[in-house]
Amino acid sequence: MNDPLILTALMGPADFAWADGLRRAHFPPERNQVPAHITLFHHLPPTLIDELRDRIGRLTAAPPPAARIDGVLHLGRGVAFRVASTALIDLRDELAQAFRGMLVPQDMAAPRLHITVQNKASAGEARALHAQLSAGFEPRSLRIAGIAAWHYRGGPWEPAFTRAFRGQVQARRAVIR
Repeated sequence: MNDPLILTALMGPADFAWADGLRRAHFPPERNQVPAHITLFHHLPPTLIDELRDRIGRLTAAPPPAARIDGVLHLGRGVAFRVASTALIDLRDELAQAFRGMLVPQDMAAPRLHITVQNKASAGEARALHAQLSAGFEPRSLRIAGIAAWHYRGGPWEPAFTRAFRGQVQARRAVIR
C-alpha cells in the first residue's frame, strides 16, 4: 500500500488517560478518529517502514526522554498543550536528518510538539476552552513511554509498530477506535 506513515511519541498510561479524556470531552466527536498523541512526523513514505523500525529500535534502547507540558496553545479553531522536550526534539532531528530528501514540507519545518485536545471546533468554543484550560495552568512533567508508527488510511490509523523506551514496563499504545 502507498499509505503514508505517521510517527508519534507515546505517553505513559496516566498521562495518556488524562490527555485522551480531555480530547474525548472537547474534540467534536464526529471528527475525533484517533486518540490523544504527540506527532513527530506527519507523512513518511511507507517504503521506510523497515529502516524506521530499525532506527526506532536503536533510539528506544535509551532511557525515555524527559518531557513536560509547559503551556496551553490556542490553535484558532482548537486547543493543545505544548510539549517541551529537548531530548525528544533531538531524537526527531536525528530521524529527520536520516530521511532528508524524503520528507514533506510540514515535516521539514521546525517541530512544535503538542497534544491536541480540541480541533475543528468553532472559534468561540476554542477561545472558551483555551481560557478554561489556561486558568490556573501549571507546567507538569510528562512521561514519554515509547514511539509508535501508524499507517494513515484516510481516517483512523492502523498500528504499524510500537517500541518502548528502555526501562519502561509498557508503552501505552493508543487504542484506535
